[in-house]
Amino acid sequence: MHRSPEPFLLQPLLQRREHHSFRELRLPDQLVDFCSNDYLGLARSAALQEKVRELQQERPVWHGSTGSRLLAGNYQWINDVEADLAAFHQADAALIYNSGYDANLGLFSSVPQKGDTVVYDQLVHASIRDGMRLSNAQTFSFRHNDMDDLRKKINNAGGNCFVAVESVYSMDGDMAPLQAIVSLCNEYGAHLIVDEAHATGVVGPKGAGLVQALGLEDACFARVHTFGKAVGCHGAVVLGSATLRDYLINFSRSLIYTTALPAAAIAAIQASYSLFPYMDEAREQLSALIRQFRAGVHSLTLLPGETPIQGVLTRGNENTRTIAAMLQSAGLDVRAILHPTVPQGEERLRIVLHSFNTQEETDLLIKVLLH
Repeated sequence: MHRSPEPFLLQPLLQRREHHSFRELRLPDQLVDFCSNDYLGLARSAALQEKVRELQQERPVWHGSTGSRLLAGNYQWINDVEADLAAFHQADAALIYNSGYDANLGLFSSVPQKGDTVVYDQLVHASIRDGMRLSNAQTFSFRHNDMDDLRKKINNAGGNCFVAVESVYSMDGDMAPLQAIVSLCNEYGAHLIVDEAHATGVVGPKGAGLVQALGLEDACFARVHTFGKAVGCHGAVVLGSATLRDYLINFSRSLIYTTALPAAAIAAIQASYSLFPYMDEAREQLSALIRQFRAGVHSLTLLPGETPIQGVLTRGNENTRTIAAMLQSAGLDVRAILHPTVPQGEERLRIVLHSFNTQEETDLLIKVLLH
C-alpha cells in the first residue's frame, strides 16, 4: 500500500531539495573513515569487546532495564559506575543519562527557572538549545568565544545566571577559553556549565577533558561527558554536586520518564573507562596526524583548532556537496556540513581524524583536497 504524499510535509522537503540541503540516511561503506566521532577507534575495538565480555562474566547482563530508574530500572551496577565516573572526573556526584542529548535536555530544561538567565555561546549544540527552550528562563547568546560579548550579556542577566559552553565545539573543532570564562563567572557569580562531549577521551591527561586539564573542576556548576564519541559506546553523565544529582532525579524529565540504560550499556561504559585513560600512544598518534593535516592544507581556508575535528570552509551547499563527492570517489569518507546546520556562507567539510588513520591515508586526503 502506497499513500500519497502529505502536501504539508512535502513542501518543506521540496524546499530543502531546492536549496541543496536535503538530508538522507546512508549505510556504512568501505571508505576510509574521516567522518565518525570514534576518535580513538574504541567503538570498533576488539579490546573493548573483550573487556565487556570479562565484565559480563562477573555480573548478570540484561539487554533491558525493565523500567525508569525511579521504578524498576535502577540497579547496583549503574550506581557503582556513577561513583567511578565521579571519582575519575573529580566530581562530588554523577548521574547517567541515556544520551548526551537527554543529558543536556534534562539539565537545561529543569535547572534554570523563571526569572533566571542562560547565557550561551552561539555555537552550542542543538541539545542545549532544545533544553533551554523547554525552560522558563530567559536566554541570550554571545558571540563565539568572545569574552567582551559574554561580559555584556552576563552583566544584563537577571536571577540566577548560567553560562553554557562546549569545551570543544563539534562543528568548528576549536576550544573554549575556559580560564577566561571562569574568571567572568566568578566575577559575576554565574554558574558555569561545560559540555565536554568532544573532549572526553582525547583532551588532557588520561583524556579526562579540558576542565580537568586546566584544573577547573571546582569552578563548574555542571559538566556533561558523553560516551558516543571517543568513549566508543552510548550514554552520558552529568557531573556536579550531590545536591544537583538529587535535583535532577526529582525534576529532570528526560531522566524520570524514560527507561534506564540496560546493564549491557553500563558494561560498555565501564569497559571503556578502564581502557581510554591509558591510551596515550593513540592520543599521540592522533596529535601527529592533526599536525600533518594542518601543515598540508594550510593554503586552504582552515578553521582554527588543534583537535581531531578539522573544518575546511567551502561555502555554498552545492559546492560543498561537490567537493565531498570528489573525496568520496577517491575512497575517503568526508561529509559535507551544510546550511542550515551551519550559518549560510560557513558551509564546510567536517574532517575528523582518528588514531587509526595512517599517514598515507592522510597524505591522500591532503592531495585530493588540494587538487
